[in-house]
Formats: sequence, C-alpha cells, structure tokens
Amino acid sequence: MFEDVIKHYPDFPKPGIDFIDVLPFLQDKKAFAEAVAEIDRCCTAPNVATVEARGFLFAAPLLCCSQKVDTIVPIRKKGKLPHADGDLVKVSIEKEYGSDEVFYRRSDLAACTVAGETIELTLLDDLLATGGTALGIAQALNGEVIGGRRVVVKEFVFLVELPALKGRKVLEGIAPVRSLMSLEGVE
Repeated sequence: MFEDVIKHYPDFPKPGIDFIDVLPFLQDKKAFAEAVAEIDRCCTAPNVATVEARGFLFAAPLLCCSQKVDTIVPIRKKGKLPHADGDLVKVSIEKEYGSDEVFYRRSDLAACTVAGETIELTLLDDLLATGGTALGIAQALNGEVIGGRRVVVKEFVFLVELPALKGRKVLEGIAPVRSLMSLEGVE
C-alpha cells in the first residue's frame, strides 16, 4: 500500500547503501494521513520518543489526531537541543554505515504521561535496517528513572522495515516491533 509512495536512492550516502526516502509522503496528503493513522494504531504508549528529522514528521501529527498519544520526546543530533546542566543524555548508536551520537533531555521524559509506576514510550523512527539506532536509544531510555518512575520502551514502530538487515531480531528482545511496510530483498 505505502510502497508506491517511497523512493529508493542506490549508493546514498555511500556505495552499497540503498537509501529509502519517505519524504514523498509529504507530497501525498492521502498517503500521509493513512500512514499517520496506521502509526497511531500501532502505538499503545501515551508517549512517543522519535529521532530527527523524519521521525518528527510522522510523530507530531499524533498530538492532534491520536486519542492515545499525549507527549513527544525528541531525540536529536549534537548541538540541536538546548538544555540545562545534567539534563542532556548522549546516546552512542551504530548505523548500517557508521557510528553516530544522538541526544535526549531528561526534562522531556519528566513531562511524559505516567502509567502507574512507569513512563511508557513507543520508539518511532522512519526506517528499521540493522536496528542499531533504535537499540542504542532503547537501552539508554530503559536505564532512566525519572521522578522515581522507570522509563520503559513498550514497543518499536517503523514506517519501513528492511528484513534482510535483521534489525527486528536485534530489537525483539527488548519490546515488540511493528512496521507499516516491509521491503524484502532491499539492503
């Protein structure tokens, strides 16, 4: 259903990588609305943690259209989140084409809706490849205790999954994995 919307760019950002571009959803109002509705169906936590920039595009509408999602926790690249001392958390991640770092703020977690004794999160991103980005973020978030409440990644939701890269296997030991589309044979 959504496979006709995305575009492929072979050998980007480096040879051997097939870049999956989800930005064409922004040129198709109906497909975008359907994708956001499907993401909403996949999310069961009241809080969504998402990675810049493409994750923001699909998470932000949930604040307006979802009856379940109350809060978005932004995860950004270095130098993009203003913060107070001790608020910023650095997360080392392994992507399919190299190491990187992303950051989140503990104050954003403190603003989340609480479910009993936990702060439950859906971790949303545009693409599941090797799972390195989501794994690093989930491990960091699951180690947090905010206001005496433990942070728990309840599920992973992805717009696109590349099963050949086996990212699902990496993440399933942490929480269930859901994806809107699966592109077999793409690496």
